Amino acid sequence: MKLVPLGDRVVLKQLEAEETTKSGIVLPGQAQEKPQQAEVVAVGPGGVVDGKEVKMEVSVGDQVIYSKYAGTDVKLNEEEYIIVKQSDILAVVK
Repeated sequence: MKLVPLGDRVVLKQLEAEETTKSGIVLPGQAQEKPQQAEVVAVGPGGVVDGKEVKMEVSVGDQVIYSKYAGTDVKLNEEEYIIVKQSDILAVVK
């Protein structure tokens, strides 16, 4: 199976959380903050969404930072993904 987003939706695969702090403290699983950085896995076609023309500005493979409470978590084939609107993506990491 494959996720194919519709409209201005983007499928993200979250990057792994760091297990140690900069000072070397090892964090247990529940203390790790969920990172807001992810890799773009699939991009919708854009087009007209809610009466406005939407041009997709991200592409597959981009590393992005997205809004903390945005999106819908989806599990498919034992992999976890997040589906967000393009407007929930705050920046592309270059």
